[in-house]
Amino acid sequence: MAAEVHPKPQARKPVLLSKIEASQDVVNTAVIIPKEDGVISVSEDRTVRIWLKRDSGQYWPSVYHTMPAPCSCMYFNPETRRLSVGMDNGTVSVSALQPKARVTHQGRVTVVLFVLEMEWVLSTGQDKTFTWHCSESGQRLGSYRTTAWVSGLQFDVETRHAFVGDHSGQVTILKLEQDDCSLVTTFKGHTGNVTALCWDPVQRVLFSGSSDHSIIMWDIGGRKGTAIELQGHNEKVQGLCYAPHTRQLISCSSDGGIVIWNMDVRRQETPEWLDSDSCQKCEQPFFWNFKQMWDSKKIGLRQHHCRKCGQAVCGKCSSRRSTIPLMGFEFEVRVCDSCYESITDEDRAPTATFHDSKHGIVYMHYEPTRGWLLTSGVDKVIKVRGHDMVRTCTNTHTRTHTYLLLQIKDQCSR
Repeated sequence: MAAEVHPKPQARKPVLLSKIEASQDVVNTAVIIPKEDGVISVSEDRTVRIWLKRDSGQYWPSVYHTMPAPCSCMYFNPETRRLSVGMDNGTVSVSALQPKARVTHQGRVTVVLFVLEMEWVLSTGQDKTFTWHCSESGQRLGSYRTTAWVSGLQFDVETRHAFVGDHSGQVTILKLEQDDCSLVTTFKGHTGNVTALCWDPVQRVLFSGSSDHSIIMWDIGGRKGTAIELQGHNEKVQGLCYAPHTRQLISCSSDGGIVIWNMDVRRQETPEWLDSDSCQKCEQPFFWNFKQMWDSKKIGLRQHHCRKCGQAVCGKCSSRRSTIPLMGFEFEVRVCDSCYESITDEDRAPTATFHDSKHGIVYMHYEPTRGWLLTSGVDKVIKVRGHDMVRTCTNTHTRTHTYLLLQIKDQCSR
């Protein structure tokens, strides 16, 4: 049974800069427009909205467009200003397509990505299908059938590898070609379904979040099969963002928790749990070891595992608790007595900070140029946060805003 997280409150918290509260239903995706005081959102109420900050400091919808079906996901490319919207009816509306050209799935679209370098639109749906299309013609280039419906998707431009996370808890790596794909490998480390993926192309590391409350860092570039586990949430992980300039991973969960992980430390893999019929410390039999219980005339004990060494131990030999931050355990977990004595105060120094967004999070987006973090919640509210040294900017981009509005409004009307 997973240990419950009780993180200590942190004194320094991200500052709430703005709240947007005008949506009629849950906002499934929202992004901060880079270098602008603006936010784009898509919602279950079928709307695509562009919110721009006025001189009053409040965000107002400058573009309001209604789609044919509830909007389930969205991808915005800041370089081309292209907007791709996935919908509940299986349709992906891509701004560069001709009016009648659409990418379709047989179920609700779960993730959509636009790859500028390839001119590809990648999408996944609850129909257990991953597809990629030409963004110019709308022609379907290829597809791959997954074992379960996909809830996480990332793409590496350099290698043309697609990372696909699904509800079976599996992550699949595919090599994409212009009209075909090949299976590279699959790996599974979560006991629950994969809910979020995040790819760092510089360190060549993939982060996966799950409904089992855990995060796994897969070292793809190291080619050694290293997988680092991070435990810091009480509920399912809803989103992952990586800040490369500070080497921090930002994760959020459905209960509103936000964790900022310092990844600029040398982390350690958690050991595999060892199997044994008796305690590997005191050699007392476990309760299923009838022969040893009969021979020693002793009552069998319950089996536990030390989180640091992985040995099978009894409760008496593992009565201590400790944090092990470098192994990803930011909260106290069970360790055997000998491992407890070996853990120093330096080993217990935290490598993450914990914050409360004060709403159940549906989606999270990080804008690195200003260090702003956006969350949308089940309360239909969008919140924008920044570090406490960040100050809200005034609206000084009138020309750029006008250009952006005209461009995206034209895309939405197609």
